[in-house]
Amino acid sequence: MKRLLLSFVAIIIAGLAYSQSEFNGLNMNMGNIYRMSDAETRSISPENFTGEKGKGGMASLEDKGTRNKANAADVARDLGQGWKVNPFIIIKPGETFTLAEIDGSGAIQHIWMTPTGNWKFSIIRMYWDDEPEPSVECPVGDFFAMGWNEYALLSSQAICVNPGSAFNCYWPMPFRKKCKITMENINDQDEMRLYYQIDYTLTDVPNDAAYFHAQYRRSNPNTGSVHTLVDGIKGKGQYVGTYIGWGVNNNGWWGEGEIKFFMDGDSEFPTICGTGTEDYFCGSYNFDRDGQYKEFCTPYAGLHQVIRPNGSYKAQQRFGLYRWHILDPIRFKKGLKVTIQDLGWRHGHRYLPQQSDIISVSYWYQSEPHTNFPKLPSWQEIEVN
Repeated sequence: MKRLLLSFVAIIIAGLAYSQSEFNGLNMNMGNIYRMSDAETRSISPENFTGEKGKGGMASLEDKGTRNKANAADVARDLGQGWKVNPFIIIKPGETFTLAEIDGSGAIQHIWMTPTGNWKFSIIRMYWDDEPEPSVECPVGDFFAMGWNEYALLSSQAICVNPGSAFNCYWPMPFRKKCKITMENINDQDEMRLYYQIDYTLTDVPNDAAYFHAQYRRSNPNTGSVHTLVDGIKGKGQYVGTYIGWGVNNNGWWGEGEIKFFMDGDSEFPTICGTGTEDYFCGSYNFDRDGQYKEFCTPYAGLHQVIRPNGSYKAQQRFGLYRWHILDPIRFKKGLKVTIQDLGWRHGHRYLPQQSDIISVSYWYQSEPHTNFPKLPSWQEIEVN
């Protein structure tokens, strides 16, 4: 009886431990989705650029020929207003388009999009509360763990990439005053077509809610056999995810390197040190089954992409890996730096310092302001596969 009573008390305490955000509509889940909320659900798409109540599907055939106002007017000509007149936008070379601009407090809950063309040439940026520098800045393919500009099925809790090229993001992204999301086409000659939908809620944001960040980096080739995923983070927060696109430039197993988290003043040695690349991504022994790399997807980690040489123009092996720290966030109080070693095997059963082509996106939450990101490489540097 005493054990049963203690269990009951533990359940009550766990219920009281839910943060305000779990009950006000910011983060619904299977454990609390039945609860009522005063939050207001809204959605932005080319059929409702502002997300305003009662303003969806209003594009008119009279706007035919006006870019981004009636892009599907021809195919809707027999039906008229309200019949999928403007489901996509067109972004010209060198142009930046504001996908969403939301005033007030709330949170982005889901982003869906399917960009055309070279995904490396579409740069997504996110700004919170009128900050001058973005908290998210990535080529759109890399942000959705498709850094090699090729589709691969990805089924996880934070990001899903579904057939035929549907990008979905479920990272919650709270804001207190304003949210702005843009897409820049850095292609020097081709326009892009973009279908997208941004689902969000308008609601109060708790005091302890941090801001979402994502930063792209690339080492091509890697020098010094250490790739820095992120450094210079200042403030309090938690690291929540890693995507890596790994291009191997040598034969043999390439993933012996350890990931290291330097936290809150660590200098030469980190607080958290992994035991190998495949170990960090929750696999083991080279991801090998019967002498072949074996792709896998789980809610929190995976090797979702293996691009194999085809004997002609695909000359190198390419890999895509993700690790979401949703149940095990890496919390820091003052700052954070994350690196991973670029390490394989050489003859004589010895480690081989490598010079791989490593793409990474780091995802974290922190209090603002954040330090400025490194300058994004030119399209010529980003393009190289």
